[in-house]
Amino acid sequence: MSTILVTGGCGFIGSHLIDKLLSQRNQVVCVDNLNNFYNPEIKLINQKRHLDYKRYSFHKGDIRDRSFLSNVFSSYKFETVIHLAAMAGVRPSLDDPLHYTDVNINGTQNLLEEMKRNKIQKFIFASSSSVYGNNDKIPFSEMDMVDQQISPYGTTKKMGEELCFTYSHLYEIPTICLRFFTVYGPRQRPEMAIHKFVRLLLNDAPLPFFGDGSTARDYTYIDDIIGGILAALKSKDDFMIYNLGNSEPVKLADLVSTISDVTGKVPVLDEYDLPSGDVQRTYADISRAESRLDYSPSTHLYDGIVQFVDWFRTVKTEYPQLF
Repeated sequence: MSTILVTGGCGFIGSHLIDKLLSQRNQVVCVDNLNNFYNPEIKLINQKRHLDYKRYSFHKGDIRDRSFLSNVFSSYKFETVIHLAAMAGVRPSLDDPLHYTDVNINGTQNLLEEMKRNKIQKFIFASSSSVYGNNDKIPFSEMDMVDQQISPYGTTKKMGEELCFTYSHLYEIPTICLRFFTVYGPRQRPEMAIHKFVRLLLNDAPLPFFGDGSTARDYTYIDDIIGGILAALKSKDDFMIYNLGNSEPVKLADLVSTISDVTGKVPVLDEYDLPSGDVQRTYADISRAESRLDYSPSTHLYDGIVQFVDWFRTVKTEYPQLF
């Protein structure tokens, strides 16, 4: 049994990860500020099942608050920190870049300072496929240059990776950075495409449709992402970056068609130009994760969307005011 700190543990990915960590009999400490990026009541629903475990502790607070973090780190003997907390999303980062810098960069450095001070042996950092920007080379490899970012969000994630390397190098903190590729599944955030499209279709509302439908994303089901994180926990790397994707990009037009098939609803499109900062496609080269982490994503998009729609219909019935 290990004692593991998960930041952002009430969110989409974090709550699924904590489900698994608790099932493996770890002691889990969750830090989350329950901000209003989306309705915090949804995050409390995500967390609800964790409260039944005596091995689960929750601390509401902000990773920018150094005094708060110091108190949390002083209260436990952590073996591992899994850092998922962040301001998320390319488009919102264009509207409030200073806030994204403050949370994603300064908050990450605060955690690394506590790692150093407390001599904790493992740090896992949630990075993003957004660091690749409009990479001309496909699929995207961890060896590709990612120095020219096209969004504040991507910039903050790249800077987070750089901070991770610096602290790993200077203070011998074994660190893994995981570049997630468009994660979806039950509990996905409400503003993300699959969640938004399903909600709007089931309410007979038009879908916001950006560009001509040719943009593509490497949609990766939540269970496959959690498998990759758990594999990273066992890794002996001193420092390494891994892509966690499905390696099967799906065009926006095909995504809408698949959701239409699963829901039985015919979409009406509300068309817009592609926003600044959006990338044309994401496509993960997962060969490094396959060979070193035994990572093997297995969920096809159609099956994953079936799972999401089933979840959505259930929570919409239980919490109609939220969904």
